[in-house]
Amino acid sequence: MTTNSSSFSKGDSTATFVLTGFLLLKICLQYFLVHPDFELHRDEFLHLDQARHLAWGYVSVPPFTSWIAYLIGLLGNSLFWVRFFPALFGAATIFFSWQIVKTCGGGLFAKSLTAVALLLSTLMRINILFQPNSFDILAWTALFYFIIRFVQEQHPKWIYFAAISFAVGFLNKYSLLFVAAALLPALLITSQRKVFRNKHIYLAALLALLLISPNIIWQINNHFPVVGHMKELAETQLANVSRAGFLKDQVLFFFPALFVIISAIFGFWKYAPLKPYRFVGWTVIFCLALFIFLRAKSYYAIGLYPALIPFGAIYLEYLFRRGWRRYLMPLSFALIILLFLPMRIMLPNISPEKMLAQQDRYRKFGMLTWEDGKEHPLSQDFADMRGWKELAAKTAAVLHNLPAAVADETIVICDNYGFAGAVNYYGGLHAVSFNADYINWFPLQKKLTNVILVKEAADDAHRQAPYFQSVQLMDSMTDPYAREKGAKIYLLQHAKIDLNAYLQKRIDEEKH
Repeated sequence: MTTNSSSFSKGDSTATFVLTGFLLLKICLQYFLVHPDFELHRDEFLHLDQARHLAWGYVSVPPFTSWIAYLIGLLGNSLFWVRFFPALFGAATIFFSWQIVKTCGGGLFAKSLTAVALLLSTLMRINILFQPNSFDILAWTALFYFIIRFVQEQHPKWIYFAAISFAVGFLNKYSLLFVAAALLPALLITSQRKVFRNKHIYLAALLALLLISPNIIWQINNHFPVVGHMKELAETQLANVSRAGFLKDQVLFFFPALFVIISAIFGFWKYAPLKPYRFVGWTVIFCLALFIFLRAKSYYAIGLYPALIPFGAIYLEYLFRRGWRRYLMPLSFALIILLFLPMRIMLPNISPEKMLAQQDRYRKFGMLTWEDGKEHPLSQDFADMRGWKELAAKTAAVLHNLPAAVADETIVICDNYGFAGAVNYYGGLHAVSFNADYINWFPLQKKLTNVILVKEAADDAHRQAPYFQSVQLMDSMTDPYAREKGAKIYLLQHAKIDLNAYLQKRIDEEKH
């Protein structure tokens, strides 16, 4: 008994040491994946600004990301902390996937294979950015883990943990509803349908509803802005989504570990110890079918794979356990590493000049096609990480060069949330926009007579001339690699109208 206990303790401590190494590697590695020539992404600015206006909901997202942004602000709002939390969520995703392997009987090989598969995947790119996506994937993975534990033990605590995971995930991003919609029939068509006879399932559902109710009430009180946001998304972005492209991306996201994902599907039906977890496989199938039907963006489905890969790793560990096949264990790690090397182009870890010199490689991965369905020189995400400091500095200079009394009656209005957020983060201003959540943050409590207008390159502010005594083009964005290259900065002075009343009217029109 003593020997067995000692052996278990030694093995367990080794696994803990290896897991700790993977988690630290994940967090540290994320800091080296962005070339210094790239700045923050436009979406990050919006979420950081939401921390200045805490609420139970926003036009585009639920409130969770704003809470993390508020914490980032308390820590100094530096780039280090902006990068830290996505990296932390990525590490936590690996942790929960590791725990799925552990609770389902996998050994150190299966655990490590899972960690490597997640480490060298599209999660590297996602965990660069401070967006809801990193925590969304974590919430999906945690939800699967807690449900698996409940299926194993039928202990009520696990279903309550699952309810909390769902609620927090919902308060981060509404996409968690899709996995819930797929999970329900997946449980019903497998032997795990018995869980619906447990009263704690329904009590946990009430707990989840209670936790998310403040956001639902906010949506009701604000006339469900999420519906308008989804309609706009469908018209401007989802209309350009190809179902074939969606499926292609599913292969590319975890391409180095594709053999592990395929092994999971076989394992559910060929390896008896995995049979109780077939509902996970069915959930993946149902959720993918739902996304394909709705023409969803391909990255919406990424949260499915950190819960699927562990079962493929467990099955491979079983297959490789004896004889000559045990030599395939180290080869499987080498295969993932080798297959990942070409996928480094997913990362903004080289300069834009070098990217332009390798356009054919980016084109093969479909990275040059933007949401407008057209091809551009750089990936949209990478182009969205350029030019912001320049724009912010030039906009701030226009404001700061005004006399103090004039500046106090001046408002900075931007064409889109990317402009407004960048100007605020890098320029230290309080710019607003009729776009996204900024429409709710106009400082109409003070008298306004002047406007600094930041316009997209194709737009012009001179049509505002009848309403102001002076309209001047002050500067523009010159960065050739920026998505918003050519953006213009105008100064509109001495309004001939009641500017506060005009802005309020515009806000009311935009909202309705």
